[in-house]
Amino acid sequence: MASARRRASVGLGLGLAGAACALLGVSLLLVGPRIVKEQVIKNVRIDPGSISFKMWKDIPVPFYMSVYFFEVLNPTQVLQGAKPVLHQHGPYVYREFRYKTNITFHDNNTVSFLEYRRLFFQPELSNGREDDYIVVPNILMMGAAVMMENLPSFVKILLSGVLAGLKQEAFMNRTVGEIMWGYEDALIDAINTIVPGMIPFKGKFGLFVEFNNSNSGLFTVNTGMKNISEVHMVDSWNGLKEVNYWRSRECNMINGTAGEMWPPFMSPTSLDFYSPDACRSMRLVYEQSGKFKGVPTYRFVAPKTLFANGTDYPPNEGFCPCMQSGIQNVSTCRRNAPMFISHPHFYNADPVLLDAVEGLHPSKEQHALFLDVHPLTGIPMNCSIKLQLNLYIKQVSGITQTGQIKPVVLPLLWFVESGSIEGSVLKQFYTNLVLIPSLLDYLQYICLGLSVPLIISAAVLMAMSQRPPRHPATQSKPPPSSETTPLLHDAAALSQDDAEA
Repeated sequence: MASARRRASVGLGLGLAGAACALLGVSLLLVGPRIVKEQVIKNVRIDPGSISFKMWKDIPVPFYMSVYFFEVLNPTQVLQGAKPVLHQHGPYVYREFRYKTNITFHDNNTVSFLEYRRLFFQPELSNGREDDYIVVPNILMMGAAVMMENLPSFVKILLSGVLAGLKQEAFMNRTVGEIMWGYEDALIDAINTIVPGMIPFKGKFGLFVEFNNSNSGLFTVNTGMKNISEVHMVDSWNGLKEVNYWRSRECNMINGTAGEMWPPFMSPTSLDFYSPDACRSMRLVYEQSGKFKGVPTYRFVAPKTLFANGTDYPPNEGFCPCMQSGIQNVSTCRRNAPMFISHPHFYNADPVLLDAVEGLHPSKEQHALFLDVHPLTGIPMNCSIKLQLNLYIKQVSGITQTGQIKPVVLPLLWFVESGSIEGSVLKQFYTNLVLIPSLLDYLQYICLGLSVPLIISAAVLMAMSQRPPRHPATQSKPPPSSETTPLLHDAAALSQDDAEA
């Protein structure tokens, strides 16, 4: 009896444990995703109490901008109509710090801010110095020449005379620092005197003179406090719902985010962001899933249609006037200068552009941009955004300084902005938004898996405890001994005599 009771007690305990595991597993299965979702929503919205707020306000990720210059090795021959031969210099690496100011929350669940960028040269990471001299096109002169191509001949002849007096030539030998951060040039005032307003700025001229210690415009984005699917989505830029640079409403639309974070719970399709540097919204498409230092990611890349012309991709007709596919005309947002943007080394561009110069070697590994985003939170883990600046140059009649230059889209430089989450930021992110949700996910299946053998074991023990006790088998009586047999006969005989009487 004691053994049966023991089995029943153990069975009952295992049964209760199995039921508890099953209940916990089912509860986690039903409630766990909701808990994870609530934690993600709480920590990715733009709110001073969220984990991602500090990361959004003062980006702790070490960003770097690496710049590569193209030197023209045969400027004299190019003036005579030869194909430009290019040699790449660099990288010239700059540590990039980003921080937000003028953060203002509004009643309609949006927040406005200015984001500033500051760049500091890193000689130990660079292959060259800022005082390196490089032969490049005279960007101001050659750009102005193309811009004035359709003006009356006497205006162009006048400009040509001014250029001669200022000793301006089609190519110039400048330092990296001058090309990037600016140099004094009397040509600015001269051009503005001949054609007022053609170059609407004064002082130094440099390709990045407005990039350093400046902001990218006033962004107003959604905080996600009311609808998490809209967090970081741009509401307006510089007060505009759409820009007016392009020829179609679709191309002028400000879509997506400011390019820092995206709404959580992403699907492997595409993502949009507005780039003030490119004066347009861009769409990247999903390429593959992967992991960055243990964090699951979706990789998004530029589609081949990103800089396609209107002939190859009709939705891009609004960005025209176009030339070959693979370059985008940004003159409308760059003071009408004949500037084009593209992927580095004309990657994914029309081969005609590549054949027009020598020295370019496009490859996906080195020149394709990508963005690795944690799909659960919409936070980028690793990025490498690459763009190339190009100048359209040609012979312009009436301006003798342009020689016999054949029309060509000439690469000036390309740069890559890269950064990845690391250190304590990565550890906190991984623990709160990757590890804990994963543990909850695994725990539910562990509990459900344990409940099955526990319940089966309990059922077996309970069944065994209900069996009746086993009794010893009844033994047969021994046959009468020889000593008792006569007595039995005598008793039987007496009984028979009594019966007869």
